[in-house]
Amino acid sequence: MSIACGIRSTLAACVACMLGIPAIAQNWPLRPVRLVVPYTPGGGADIVARVLGQKLADQTGGSFVIENRPGAGGINAAELVARATPDGHTLLASATEFGTNAAVRPRMPFDPFRDFAHISLLGYVQFLLAGNLSVPVRNVKELIALAKARPGELTYGSTSLGGGPHLAGELIQSMSGIRWVHVPFKGAGPASVALISGDINFLFSSTGSLVGHVRTGKVRGIAVTGPRRFPELPEVPSVAESGIPGYSATGWYGLFAPAGTSPAIVHHISAEAARAFSSPDAREKLAQIGTDPVGSTPEEFVSFLRAEIAKWSKVVKEANIRLE
Repeated sequence: MSIACGIRSTLAACVACMLGIPAIAQNWPLRPVRLVVPYTPGGGADIVARVLGQKLADQTGGSFVIENRPGAGGINAAELVARATPDGHTLLASATEFGTNAAVRPRMPFDPFRDFAHISLLGYVQFLLAGNLSVPVRNVKELIALAKARPGELTYGSTSLGGGPHLAGELIQSMSGIRWVHVPFKGAGPASVALISGDINFLFSSTGSLVGHVRTGKVRGIAVTGPRRFPELPEVPSVAESGIPGYSATGWYGLFAPAGTSPAIVHHISAEAARAFSSPDAREKLAQIGTDPVGSTPEEFVSFLRAEIAKWSKVVKEANIRLE
Protein backbone atom coordinates (compact mmCIF):
# COMPACT_ATOMS: atom_id res chain seq x y z
CA MET A 1 0.00 0.00 0.00
CA SER A 2 1.33 3.48 -0.93
CA ILE A 3 1.80 6.24 1.67
CA ALA A 4 -0.97 8.24 -0.03
CA CYS A 5 -3.35 5.29 0.18
CA GLY A 6 -2.42 4.78 3.82
CA ILE A 7 -3.13 8.42 4.62
CA ARG A 8 -6.47 8.24 2.78
CA SER A 9 -7.39 5.10 4.71
CA THR A 10 -6.47 6.73 8.03
CA LEU A 11 -8.47 9.86 7.22
CA ALA A 12 -11.44 7.76 6.15
CA ALA A 13 -11.27 5.86 9.43
CA CYS A 14 -11.13 9.12 11.41
CA VAL A 15 -14.11 10.52 9.53
CA ALA A 16 -16.03 7.31 10.15
CA CYS A 17 -15.24 7.53 13.86
CA MET A 18 -16.32 11.17 13.98
CA LEU A 19 -19.55 10.39 12.22
CA GLY A 20 -20.14 7.53 14.60
CA ILE A 21 -19.89 9.65 17.77
CA PRO A 22 -23.38 11.18 17.48
CA ALA A 23 -24.81 7.71 16.80
CA ILE A 24 -23.11 6.38 19.95
CA ALA A 25 -24.49 9.32 21.91
CA GLN A 26 -28.01 8.69 20.64
CA ASN A 27 -27.74 5.07 21.78
CA TRP A 28 -26.51 6.02 25.27
CA PRO A 29 -26.49 4.22 27.62
CA LEU A 30 -25.02 1.00 26.29
CA ARG A 31 -24.81 -0.58 29.76
CA PRO A 32 -25.80 0.32 33.36
CA VAL A 33 -24.77 3.83 34.40
CA ARG A 34 -23.17 4.45 37.80
CA LEU A 35 -24.58 7.66 39.25
CA VAL A 36 -22.12 8.43 42.06
CA VAL A 37 -23.41 10.60 44.94
CA PRO A 38 -20.87 12.00 47.45
CA TYR A 39 -23.31 11.80 50.37
CA THR A 40 -25.30 9.32 52.43
CA PRO A 41 -28.82 8.26 51.37
CA GLY A 42 -31.67 10.59 52.31
CA GLY A 43 -30.02 13.95 51.76
CA GLY A 44 -30.90 16.52 49.12
CA ALA A 45 -28.25 15.46 46.59
CA ASP A 46 -29.23 11.81 47.00
CA ILE A 47 -32.91 12.58 46.40
CA VAL A 48 -32.11 14.72 43.34
CA ALA A 49 -29.91 11.94 41.94
CA ARG A 50 -32.62 9.33 42.47
CA VAL A 51 -35.27 11.45 40.78
CA LEU A 52 -32.88 12.06 37.88
CA GLY A 53 -31.88 8.40 37.61
CA GLN A 54 -35.49 7.23 37.50
CA LYS A 55 -36.45 9.77 34.84
CA LEU A 56 -33.39 8.95 32.71
CA ALA A 57 -34.24 5.25 32.99
CA ASP A 58 -37.79 5.98 31.82
CA GLN A 59 -36.56 8.13 28.92
CA THR A 60 -33.71 5.94 27.66
CA GLY A 61 -34.71 2.46 28.74
CA GLY A 62 -31.34 2.15 30.45
CA SER A 63 -30.37 1.18 33.98
CA PHE A 64 -29.09 3.82 36.44
CA VAL A 65 -27.51 2.66 39.70
CA ILE A 66 -27.16 5.15 42.56
CA GLU A 67 -23.82 4.69 44.34
CA ASN A 68 -23.44 6.61 47.61
CA ARG A 69 -19.79 7.44 48.36
CA PRO A 70 -19.73 9.82 51.35
CA GLY A 71 -16.58 11.20 52.93
CA ALA A 72 -13.99 13.98 52.69
CA GLY A 73 -16.55 16.63 51.76
CA GLY A 74 -17.35 14.97 48.45
CA ILE A 75 -13.72 14.61 47.38
CA ASN A 76 -13.65 10.79 47.49
CA ALA A 77 -16.59 10.44 45.12
CA ALA A 78 -15.33 13.16 42.78
CA GLU A 79 -11.88 11.58 42.58
CA LEU A 80 -13.44 8.20 41.78
CA VAL A 81 -15.39 9.68 38.88
CA ALA A 82 -12.44 11.75 37.63
CA ARG A 83 -10.46 8.53 37.23
CA ALA A 84 -13.28 6.53 35.63
CA THR A 85 -13.43 5.56 31.96
CA PRO A 86 -14.75 8.63 30.08
CA ASP A 87 -17.55 6.92 28.18
CA GLY A 88 -20.67 8.38 29.82
CA HIS A 89 -21.33 5.39 32.07
CA THR A 90 -19.88 6.80 35.30
CA LEU A 91 -21.34 10.15 36.34
CA LEU A 92 -21.09 12.35 39.43
CA ALA A 93 -24.22 13.94 40.91
CA SER A 94 -22.62 16.47 43.24
CA ALA A 95 -23.59 19.67 45.01
CA THR A 96 -22.30 23.00 46.29
CA GLU A 97 -19.28 21.33 47.91
CA PHE A 98 -17.82 20.67 44.48
CA GLY A 99 -17.28 24.42 44.16
CA THR A 100 -16.63 25.32 47.81
CA ASN A 101 -13.90 22.67 48.10
CA ALA A 102 -11.90 24.57 45.52
CA ALA A 103 -12.22 27.65 47.74
CA VAL A 104 -11.38 26.12 51.13
CA ARG A 105 -8.86 23.38 50.30
CA PRO A 106 -5.44 24.43 49.04
CA ARG A 107 -4.66 20.92 47.79
CA MET A 108 -7.05 18.53 46.09
CA PRO A 109 -6.42 15.33 44.09
CA PHE A 110 -8.18 16.76 41.04
CA ASP A 111 -8.90 20.02 39.25
CA PRO A 112 -12.61 20.97 39.12
CA PHE A 113 -12.28 22.08 35.49
CA ARG A 114 -9.41 20.14 33.92
CA ASP A 115 -10.48 16.71 35.24
CA PHE A 116 -14.21 16.84 34.52
CA ALA A 117 -16.70 17.28 31.72
CA HIS A 118 -19.46 19.56 33.01
CA ILE A 119 -22.83 18.23 31.91
CA SER A 120 -25.58 20.28 33.51
CA LEU A 121 -26.61 22.43 36.43
CA LEU A 122 -29.51 20.42 37.86
CA GLY A 123 -31.09 22.74 40.41
CA TYR A 124 -30.84 25.42 43.07
CA VAL A 125 -31.52 24.83 46.75
CA GLN A 126 -31.51 26.76 49.99
CA PHE A 127 -30.59 25.32 53.37
CA LEU A 128 -32.63 25.00 56.53
CA LEU A 129 -31.32 25.94 59.96
CA ALA A 130 -32.95 23.68 62.55
CA GLY A 131 -32.52 23.53 66.31
CA ASN A 132 -32.72 20.87 68.99
CA LEU A 133 -35.94 21.18 70.98
CA SER A 134 -34.09 21.65 74.28
CA VAL A 135 -32.40 24.85 73.05
CA PRO A 136 -34.51 27.96 73.87
CA VAL A 137 -34.25 29.47 70.39
CA ARG A 138 -37.13 30.02 67.97
CA ASN A 139 -35.66 32.57 65.58
CA VAL A 140 -32.35 34.07 64.49
CA LYS A 141 -32.55 37.04 66.85
CA GLU A 142 -32.85 34.67 69.83
CA LEU A 143 -30.01 32.56 68.46
CA ILE A 144 -27.71 35.59 68.22
CA ALA A 145 -28.63 36.69 71.74
CA LEU A 146 -27.94 33.21 73.19
CA ALA A 147 -24.69 32.81 71.27
CA LYS A 148 -23.40 36.17 72.49
CA ALA A 149 -24.32 35.23 76.07
CA ARG A 150 -22.50 31.91 75.67
CA PRO A 151 -19.63 32.61 73.21
CA GLY A 152 -18.02 29.49 71.78
CA GLU A 153 -20.44 27.12 73.54
CA LEU A 154 -23.20 26.57 70.99
CA THR A 155 -22.61 23.95 68.29
CA TYR A 156 -23.94 23.67 64.76
CA GLY A 157 -23.58 20.70 62.47
CA SER A 158 -23.37 20.40 58.71
CA THR A 159 -23.12 17.60 56.18
CA SER A 160 -19.40 18.14 55.48
CA LEU A 161 -16.37 20.31 56.07
CA GLY A 162 -16.25 23.24 53.69
CA GLY A 163 -19.63 22.55 52.12
CA GLY A 164 -22.50 24.93 51.51
CA PRO A 165 -24.23 24.27 54.86
CA HIS A 166 -20.93 24.74 56.72
CA LEU A 167 -20.29 28.06 55.00
CA ALA A 168 -23.89 29.12 55.65
CA GLY A 169 -23.08 28.85 59.36
CA GLU A 170 -19.80 30.67 58.96
CA LEU A 171 -21.57 33.47 57.13
CA ILE A 172 -24.00 33.91 60.05
CA GLN A 173 -21.02 34.07 62.39
CA SER A 174 -19.19 36.71 60.36
CA MET A 175 -22.31 38.86 59.77
CA SER A 176 -23.62 38.75 63.36
CA GLY A 177 -20.41 38.72 65.38
CA ILE A 178 -21.24 35.53 67.27
CA ARG A 179 -18.87 32.62 67.96
CA TRP A 180 -20.13 29.07 67.69
CA VAL A 181 -18.52 25.68 66.99
CA HIS A 182 -18.88 23.76 63.74
CA VAL A 183 -19.32 19.96 63.88
CA PRO A 184 -19.10 18.16 60.50
CA PHE A 185 -20.88 14.89 59.65
CA LYS A 186 -20.74 12.47 56.72
CA GLY A 187 -24.16 13.27 55.34
CA ALA A 188 -27.62 14.46 56.28
CA GLY A 189 -28.69 11.21 57.93
CA PRO A 190 -26.14 11.08 60.77
CA ALA A 191 -26.26 14.86 61.19
CA SER A 192 -30.04 14.77 61.69
CA VAL A 193 -29.73 11.96 64.24
CA ALA A 194 -27.17 14.03 66.16
CA LEU A 195 -29.50 17.05 66.19
CA ILE A 196 -32.52 15.05 67.34
CA SER A 197 -30.52 13.36 70.11
CA GLY A 198 -29.06 16.64 71.32
CA ASP A 199 -25.44 15.91 70.44
CA ILE A 200 -25.44 19.26 68.60
CA ASN A 201 -27.56 22.36 69.19
CA PHE A 202 -28.25 23.35 65.58
CA LEU A 203 -27.90 21.96 62.08
CA PHE A 204 -27.67 23.39 58.57
CA SER A 205 -28.79 20.91 55.92
CA SER A 206 -30.89 20.78 52.77
CA THR A 207 -34.55 21.61 53.23
CA GLY A 208 -35.47 18.19 51.89
CA SER A 209 -33.51 16.28 54.50
CA LEU A 210 -34.98 18.24 57.44
CA VAL A 211 -38.54 19.12 56.46
CA GLY A 212 -39.94 15.79 57.69
CA HIS A 213 -38.28 16.15 61.09
CA VAL A 214 -39.64 19.69 61.47
CA ARG A 215 -43.17 18.64 60.51
CA THR A 216 -43.18 15.77 63.01
CA GLY A 217 -41.88 18.02 65.77
CA LYS A 218 -38.57 16.21 66.26
CA VAL A 219 -36.59 19.41 65.63
CA ARG A 220 -37.46 23.10 65.42
CA GLY A 221 -37.24 25.03 62.17
CA ILE A 222 -35.37 28.27 62.86
CA ALA A 223 -34.81 29.83 59.43
CA VAL A 224 -34.11 29.17 55.77
CA THR A 225 -30.95 30.58 54.22
CA GLY A 226 -32.29 31.71 50.86
CA PRO A 227 -34.03 34.90 49.79
CA ARG A 228 -37.59 33.59 50.30
CA ARG A 229 -39.50 31.16 52.49
CA PHE A 230 -39.74 27.45 51.72
CA PRO A 231 -43.32 26.70 50.54
CA GLU A 232 -43.40 23.39 52.43
CA LEU A 233 -42.64 25.23 55.72
CA PRO A 234 -44.26 28.66 55.23
CA GLU A 235 -44.09 29.45 58.95
CA VAL A 236 -40.26 29.34 58.96
CA PRO A 237 -38.79 32.76 58.03
CA SER A 238 -35.56 33.47 56.19
CA VAL A 239 -32.38 34.43 58.04
CA ALA A 240 -32.51 37.83 56.34
CA GLU A 241 -36.01 38.68 57.56
CA SER A 242 -35.56 37.30 61.08
CA GLY A 243 -32.26 38.71 62.28
CA ILE A 244 -29.55 39.37 59.69
CA PRO A 245 -30.66 41.69 56.85
CA GLY A 246 -28.86 41.02 53.56
CA TYR A 247 -27.96 37.45 54.44
CA SER A 248 -28.25 34.82 51.69
CA ALA A 249 -26.63 31.40 51.27
CA THR A 250 -27.92 29.07 48.58
CA GLY A 251 -26.66 25.85 47.07
CA TRP A 252 -26.93 23.87 43.88
CA TYR A 253 -26.77 20.39 42.37
CA GLY A 254 -24.86 19.47 39.22
CA LEU A 255 -23.97 16.57 36.95
CA PHE A 256 -20.41 15.74 35.88
CA ALA A 257 -18.53 13.15 33.82
CA PRO A 258 -14.80 12.36 33.62
CA ALA A 259 -12.72 14.64 31.40
CA GLY A 260 -12.29 13.19 27.94
CA THR A 261 -15.92 12.15 27.61
CA SER A 262 -17.09 12.76 24.05
CA PRO A 263 -18.70 16.23 23.66
CA ALA A 264 -21.51 14.54 21.74
CA ILE A 265 -22.25 12.27 24.70
CA VAL A 266 -21.95 15.15 27.18
CA HIS A 267 -24.44 17.27 25.24
CA HIS A 268 -26.77 14.31 24.77
CA ILE A 269 -26.84 13.57 28.52
CA SER A 270 -27.31 17.30 29.21
CA ALA A 271 -30.35 17.38 26.94
CA GLU A 272 -31.77 14.23 28.56
CA ALA A 273 -31.28 15.72 32.05
CA ALA A 274 -33.04 18.93 31.02
CA ARG A 275 -35.89 16.89 29.57
CA ALA A 276 -36.09 14.85 32.78
CA PHE A 277 -36.37 17.88 35.05
CA SER A 278 -38.89 19.63 32.82
CA SER A 279 -41.47 16.92 33.46
CA PRO A 280 -44.28 17.85 35.88
CA ASP A 281 -43.81 14.82 38.15
CA ALA A 282 -40.06 15.45 38.58
CA ARG A 283 -40.65 19.14 39.25
CA GLU A 284 -43.25 18.27 41.89
CA LYS A 285 -40.90 15.85 43.65
CA LEU A 286 -38.07 18.38 43.62
CA ALA A 287 -40.31 21.18 44.88
CA GLN A 288 -41.12 19.05 47.93
CA ILE A 289 -37.46 19.17 48.96
CA GLY A 290 -37.05 22.85 48.17
CA THR A 291 -35.18 22.41 44.89
CA ASP A 292 -35.79 24.63 41.88
CA PRO A 293 -34.95 22.43 38.86
CA VAL A 294 -32.65 23.72 36.15
CA GLY A 295 -31.53 22.32 32.83
CA SER A 296 -28.42 24.13 31.62
CA THR A 297 -26.06 23.52 28.74
CA PRO A 298 -22.53 22.31 29.53
CA GLU A 299 -21.16 25.73 28.59
CA GLU A 300 -23.57 27.52 30.92
CA PHE A 301 -22.65 25.14 33.73
CA VAL A 302 -18.92 25.86 33.38
CA SER A 303 -19.55 29.62 33.56
CA PHE A 304 -21.79 29.15 36.59
CA LEU A 305 -19.20 27.04 38.40
CA ARG A 306 -16.44 29.62 37.83
CA ALA A 307 -18.67 32.32 39.34
CA GLU A 308 -19.56 30.05 42.29
CA ILE A 309 -15.95 29.36 43.17
CA ALA A 310 -15.14 33.08 43.01
CA LYS A 311 -18.11 33.94 45.27
CA TRP A 312 -17.33 31.36 47.94
CA SER A 313 -13.61 32.13 47.82
CA LYS A 314 -14.49 35.62 49.03
CA VAL A 315 -16.61 34.24 51.90
CA VAL A 316 -13.87 31.78 52.86
CA LYS A 317 -11.25 34.52 52.92
CA GLU A 318 -13.40 36.81 55.07
CA ALA A 319 -14.19 33.95 57.48
CA ASN A 320 -10.53 32.80 57.48
CA ILE A 321 -11.48 29.19 56.69
CA ARG A 322 -8.75 26.84 55.52
CA LEU A 323 -8.93 23.05 55.36
CA GLU A 324 -5.97 20.78 54.77
